[in-house]
Amino acid sequence: MVALLFTAIFIIGLLAIPLFFWALRTRGSGENLLPPPEPPRGLFSDKDGFESAVLPPAEPDERENQRHSLSERAKAGDKTALVEAQALSDRKFYDELLDQLTLNADRGPTLLELASYVTRNELPVNRKLAEALISSWKGSPNRSSTATTLHLTALADDAELYQNTVEATLQFWRQGSLADVSAAELRALFDGEFWVLSARTRGSGAGFILKRKLASVRRELETAMRVN
Repeated sequence: MVALLFTAIFIIGLLAIPLFFWALRTRGSGENLLPPPEPPRGLFSDKDGFESAVLPPAEPDERENQRHSLSERAKAGDKTALVEAQALSDRKFYDELLDQLTLNADRGPTLLELASYVTRNELPVNRKLAEALISSWKGSPNRSSTATTLHLTALADDAELYQNTVEATLQFWRQGSLADVSAAELRALFDGEFWVLSARTRGSGAGFILKRKLASVRRELETAMRVN
């Protein structure tokens, strides 16, 4: 019995050795398989070929037609053209339309309506619109128009223009043309609208001069507040 047992173990061992090496060869051949070849990337392959070779639609022509249409609408007084022009992300073209609309708005109420539309839709205010408002305001300054003009001028983001408006406002106040506006209200208005200017404008050379001017104006108004 013992001899038979050793004989069986010996036979099993002999069979296990080739099975072991066969398993190693099988696993090794699986690990060393080459990855599948990449799809061809020739001149006209699917990824780089026809999609890039096809010319895009004639967008420049469409854009030019759109600009022409918007220009014609602005000449006709259509303020909604400004919203579409703003969406084109071309500030120069937007300013051209706004200049045209400002030129058409040659009367005070029409100009205020244009300014109201621009601010209500959070559109940019440019220098020409602000200058037109200042000119109209100077003809008949009052409490409401003064606040509106200072705000619109600040929205134009021009430190020099804002300073000129502050100086004109102060002169009207000295003359008594703004008798219903107190020194404290005027100081708060000047300082508040100053922060409407962008940080870039406030930090510019013209912005520095404006700060010095506002400091001088503030001292004058504070003196008037103490007197009254």
